[in-house]
Amino acid sequence: MGEQWMGARERIERLQARLVAEGCDGYLVTQNIDLYYLTGSMQTGYLFVPAEGEPVLYVRRSVSRAIQESDVRTEPLGSFRQFGDKLAAAYPHLWANKQPVMATEYDVLPVQQFDRLKQVIPGAEWRDGSGIMRELRMIKSPEEIELIRQSGELIGEALDHALGLIKVGMTDLELITEIEYYVRRRGHMGIMRMRGYNQEIITGMVGSGWAGAMPTYFDGPAGGQGLGPASPQGAGMKPIERDEPILIDIGCCVNGYVIDQTRTAVIGRLSDELRTAYEASERILRQTESSLRPGTVCETLYADALAAAREAGLADHFMGYGEDQVKFLGHGIGLEVDEWPVLARGFQYKLQPGMVIAIEPKFTFPGKGVVGIENTYYITEDGWDNLTPFREGVIEL
Repeated sequence: MGEQWMGARERIERLQARLVAEGCDGYLVTQNIDLYYLTGSMQTGYLFVPAEGEPVLYVRRSVSRAIQESDVRTEPLGSFRQFGDKLAAAYPHLWANKQPVMATEYDVLPVQQFDRLKQVIPGAEWRDGSGIMRELRMIKSPEEIELIRQSGELIGEALDHALGLIKVGMTDLELITEIEYYVRRRGHMGIMRMRGYNQEIITGMVGSGWAGAMPTYFDGPAGGQGLGPASPQGAGMKPIERDEPILIDIGCCVNGYVIDQTRTAVIGRLSDELRTAYEASERILRQTESSLRPGTVCETLYADALAAAREAGLADHFMGYGEDQVKFLGHGIGLEVDEWPVLARGFQYKLQPGMVIAIEPKFTFPGKGVVGIENTYYITEDGWDNLTPFREGVIEL
C-alpha cells in the first residue's frame, strides 16, 4: 500500500496509544471524515480500531470501492443485527470474560444510531471518544499541509481573478458565483465540511456594506444576508456600492482539505471609522503572529486579541456586535472548517508543530459592514508559515 498505508498506520498507531492510555479496549469510528482520515475511504460503514491488533473497516456500501480505496483491511458489514457477533468473533480476547470498553464519537453520532449500536453490541461499556479523535486530527502530516497549501494557492488565484470583475451594481451573489466558478473548474470539491451540529458552510461569506454585518445563526463574526430564511448566511442579492466595505471571506476544498482566507475590498475609499478598524485588525494579526509558536497556550492568544481590541476602543465591535459577538479569534482547520484547537477561553492546548489554524480578527458595524483579515497558518518547529499569502491591506478598486 506504500506511502498511503504508512500514513494510515501512523495515525492508527497514535489512536491505539491513546486508547491504551485512556483504558479503552477499542474505538468504533462512525463519521465519514474520521473514516476517511484513518482509512482513505469514505464508504458507508464502521471502522473498529482495537487498542492492540489489526483494525477492520466493515462496509455496508460500496464494498468494492472501499476495498480499492481503503488502507486498512476491509470486509462487508453484512447484517447489521449480527455486527456485534462479527466483532466478538474477530476480537474474541475483548469479549472473553470481560466487559469491553468502547469509545466512539459522541459529538457527531446521532442518538438513534447510537442506541442501535448498543443493542447489536451488547455487553460493552461506552465512552465519549470525541476528544481523542479531535486531538488526534489536530496535528497534520507534511502531506496534509501540502494539500492545505494547494487550497490556499487556489483561493488566492480565485480572489485575484474576482477582484478584476467587481463593479458598482454587481450583487454579492454574483461575486461569490464568480469565485465558485473559478475554483470549481480547478478542483474545488464544491463542499466545505463542518463538524458542528447544525452548522453548514458554503464556499465563503461575501458581504458588502450592511449585508455583511447582518447577524445569523452561523458561529462566526460575519453572517451575511443570504438568500432567505432557508439559507440565512453568506451572499445575497444586495448590489455592491461605492465606499462601503466588501468582506470576502472565502475558502475551497482540494482533495478533502480546506483553506480559509479573508480580505477587505472597497470601490473607492472606506470611511475613517472603518479604515481605523481595519488597521486594528491587522495589528491584532501581527501581534498574534509574534506569539504563534510551539508552547503558546491557545486561550492566551484570544485574551491578548481582546485586550488589543479594548485598547483600540473597538471591543464592542470585535468578532461581531452585541449579543451576536463570537468568543474566539481563530480555529483549527483541515478536513473540516471547525477543527481543534480553537483560540478561545478554555482551550489550554499548547501550540504544537503540525497544527493548522485560521486566525480572523474582524470588526462588525451594524448598518455599515464588516472589515478584517484572515490567514491560515501552519505551526512549524520554530514559528509559523502563512498558507494564505495573498496581499493584505484594504484593497481599493
